[in-house]
Amino acid sequence: MTSEVVRIAPRFRGPAQSGNGGYVAGTVGTALARVAGDLVPQVRLLLPPPLDTTLSLTTTPETAVLADGGTLVASATAVDAGVLADAAIDPVSADEARAAESSYRGLSNHPFPGCFVCGPENAEGLQLRPGPIGDDRTACTWTPAADLAAADGLVDPVYLWSALDCPGGWSIDLDGRPSVLGQMTACVDARPTPGDPCVIIGRLLSEDGRKTHTATTLYDPDGRVLARAHHTWILVDPALFN
Repeated sequence: MTSEVVRIAPRFRGPAQSGNGGYVAGTVGTALARVAGDLVPQVRLLLPPPLDTTLSLTTTPETAVLADGGTLVASATAVDAGVLADAAIDPVSADEARAAESSYRGLSNHPFPGCFVCGPENAEGLQLRPGPIGDDRTACTWTPAADLAAADGLVDPVYLWSALDCPGGWSIDLDGRPSVLGQMTACVDARPTPGDPCVIIGRLLSEDGRKTHTATTLYDPDGRVLARAHHTWILVDPALFN
């Protein structure tokens, strides 16, 4: 078992007062992925992750737990990679993805405009603009910046989890169903180098009451799958999070 201290900086917010779901899930999930072997992390967000707070992250080969004192913030378990069998969404070209960005609905009506991944008001964020391309799918481009690199020079996996988050969310009608991430399962197959022009595809899978299920796939410039994810989103009142 290992333990470390985690603080979520305001840069990595989703709603104004809490961490971005993909970034926080990635923080917990990548810690578990380092020791989980062939299994993949499935992360549940149990409450809005607090910003600028000292949190503890405890990891074993089967689980990872993020806690604020005695209060659980997120937990992860190692599951079979087969759960992501339908998460590889057919790609589109970079030109098609770039064209879809002009229809990104979050530019004018974003429930959380400071979001690290897709918020138009977060100058330090990834600035993704996933726009609709039909068939319940979204697409956008992403060229990772140099400051997203890990010590080995490749993009840190936590930012791959982050990038896999919101393109799935925008396959939902977020105007009519404002939602936050409740669960994310992801597998990083390979990592890009900063500066590599990537494409991200999201897809709506199903709705079940207050829950919506989506998937995303991250592709490199040659159309190779870099990472895949499934999400469960929870319908919320955005006013309670901002």
